[in-house]
This record gives sequence, structure tokens and C-alpha cells, in this order.
Amino acid sequence: MPASKYEEIYRSIKAEIENSTYTRGDFLPSENEYVQRFGCSRNTVRRALAMLSQEGYVLARHGAGVQVIYQKNPDSLNLFSVGGIESLAEAASRNAKKVRTKILVFETVVCDEELSLKTGFDAGENLFHIERLRVIDGEPLILDINYFLVSEMPDLTKEIASHSIYDYLEHDLGMTITNSRRRVTAEPSTKRDEKYLNLGHQHFVLAVAGQVFNTKGIMFEYTESRHRPDRVCFIQSAVRQKI
Repeated sequence: MPASKYEEIYRSIKAEIENSTYTRGDFLPSENEYVQRFGCSRNTVRRALAMLSQEGYVLARHGAGVQVIYQKNPDSLNLFSVGGIESLAEAASRNAKKVRTKILVFETVVCDEELSLKTGFDAGENLFHIERLRVIDGEPLILDINYFLVSEMPDLTKEIASHSIYDYLEHDLGMTITNSRRRVTAEPSTKRDEKYLNLGHQHFVLAVAGQVFNTKGIMFEYTESRHRPDRVCFIQSAVRQKI
């Protein structure tokens, strides 16, 4: 299934904001202009703009239009949205960073009871177990531990995993990724963390564990990303609800 129209519009406008076509303080074109440009309904445009608002890119001002409030932070090496679903390749591109991926583990495993409790997959399911070291601008910063449901991507390869799995899922398989649940914690570093992440005097990592679902309601991914704490920044945007 191809990506939804509103997601296409959301990504297009988001890219224009990130490449400074529209900068902080600018007003975006009107809904009617976007309707003409993308050949869609006003509701579709509004849904795309709502996603950008939730991620802190724009602010809808009554009677004035939709204003850009996003501003790049050149001092942050990794700027991830806590609420959004974004691949590392997308986050790196947005922050003008170069990413190299080193595959440490690529194997298939059968989910046992212990792994089921940790990940949420059913015991007995076949999973890809992948571990990847993410090197950003020459620094090893993230250790990704991934489990993917084999039945949703049986032809996944080590070569694909060394680039972007999400790009493969969305563009080659036509999967639509809809939502995720994430937990961010500070955890004592393991010997594996210390081996790969050059932690120095730091003895902890920021661990982001998450389950990701597609439009069929299937949880196809569980990932634990272990970040070097001195070189990561997480952001979250929120809208205050009127009572």
C-alpha cells in the first residue's frame, strides 16, 4: 500500500521548511494553494499541516495563516523527535549529517518467551535480529538493536539493512508505517556499549525502546537504540489543550 496523500504533502512541506524555502516567521501558502498544487481536498492538506504542527514546525494563527516556527539547531548532532516516526537517515538528512552503518549482527531467530516479554512479539514468531553501529560524521554514536517480523519483509537482506530499512519498506514493499510507542530511559552502559560507542568516562547511555506498527495493525518492529549521551538531543512538541 503506498504512502497516504497527506503523508506525501507533509513530507514535501517539511522538506521545504528544512531546506529554508520557508524560514522561521514566514507564512506558508494558503490551503487553497496547496489543494491546487497537490490535487487533493482541504481536509487532506489540513491533516498534513496538523502533523507539522504536532512536530513543532508550524503554528496555525487564527485569521493570519500557518506560520513557520521551526529553526535549525546547528549545535545538535542528533535531533530526534520523541513523538514522530523518523528513520536515522531522515534525521541525519534534516540535520545535514553523514551516516555510515556497520552491521554487527544479521540473523533470523525464533521468538521465545523471554524475548516475547521484552519486545511484544508472540512466542514462536520468526524475527530478523539485527544489530547496527551508527557512525555519524565519523563518530560512533548509536548502537541499534532491531527485531523485525520476517513475515512482513521476508526478503530483507544485510545489504538493505546497511542502508535504510524504512526506505525499503515504504518504497519497495509499499508498506505504510502508522504509529509507534517509545520509552526513553537512562541505563547503565553494557560492555557492548563501551566497546562500540567510545563512552570514555561516561557509564550510561540513553536507551530508546519502541514498537512500530503498520496500517494492518501489525507490530512489525521492536528496536532498542542505545545513544551516546553527550551527543544526542531529543525534542518534543506539544499543544496545550483548552479546558
